[in-house]
Amino acid sequence: MICSIQKAWPPQMPAAPPVIEVGSLDSLLPLGLETTAIAARWLAHLEHERSLSVLTCEAYNRDIRTFMSWLSGHLGHPPCIGDFEHLNTKTVRRFLAHRRKGGVESRTLARSLSALRMFFRWLEKQDVVKNRAFQQIQRPKVGHSVPRPLTVDRAAALFDGGVDAVEPWIAARDTAVLLLLYSAGLRVSEALSITRKDAPIGLREVMRITGKGGKERVVPVLAVTRQAVEHYIKLCPYELDPGEPMFRGAKGGPLSPRLIQLAMERVRDQLGLPQTATPHALRHSFATHLLSAGADLRQIQDLLGHASLSSTQIYTEVDRDRLLKVYAAAHPRA
Repeated sequence: MICSIQKAWPPQMPAAPPVIEVGSLDSLLPLGLETTAIAARWLAHLEHERSLSVLTCEAYNRDIRTFMSWLSGHLGHPPCIGDFEHLNTKTVRRFLAHRRKGGVESRTLARSLSALRMFFRWLEKQDVVKNRAFQQIQRPKVGHSVPRPLTVDRAAALFDGGVDAVEPWIAARDTAVLLLLYSAGLRVSEALSITRKDAPIGLREVMRITGKGGKERVVPVLAVTRQAVEHYIKLCPYELDPGEPMFRGAKGGPLSPRLIQLAMERVRDQLGLPQTATPHALRHSFATHLLSAGADLRQIQDLLGHASLSSTQIYTEVDRDRLLKVYAAAHPRA
């Protein structure tokens, strides 16, 4: 089947292999050259103009690839721009039902639908295709989840003996990373992106972190964390270039987030911690423990780098006792 395409985009498109690289991301879309090029432009728009994080762009990349792969099977040929114009809500619902049948949860489905909505809104603004089918579909209902932080005692026990590893420098590395997550409230990606020249060592009590959407914030660093980072740098067997990430893998390359997950799993087994004790749970613990100690919610929002206060307010549900104490102390009739 050959699609008729009325819009002259991209101009003078040459015959070429069926796939090309998408932006700066290391993955390929299972599409024809023309559709791949449009998807690449959109992903480049998200990465460079919208300044979305690499992880967000990768997630949206997967969402687009998944939909296009399904659509290719549904149509019986690789989708092209002409096919985009004829998509309807029935087709979109079939796609979502297919994903649901495959065991995909509502949160992932909602993100996929958001990504596809953004993609088609962008296509409309670029005067490529106008199709509102995705906008007419209601987002799947996402269950309300509450963070599960560690208790203060368990968080302290996590670092009392350090993190075990075969190599001393790897144990020092994992300890430093986990301390950054708990004592500074960093995301794993933020901790692993810290360069040698920005390392929190010596008298450097604060550091600048670039988080989601390129938003920059200043976070304090405790003395114990600075000492852990210094210890790692001292033991690290590789030369750490000033502008490169300072946390390295066993072979000298940038440290993978998966290795931090594995380190946390080992600690979890040693201390008998629940399965919810993940690296990200340390960030939740940071916020919850600050709130319990009396920190202001706005201050915690700034420290976490949340764009909206509503993202931070979820921690008040974790620490209801603290919320009731504040109410009793502050309300004139309490």
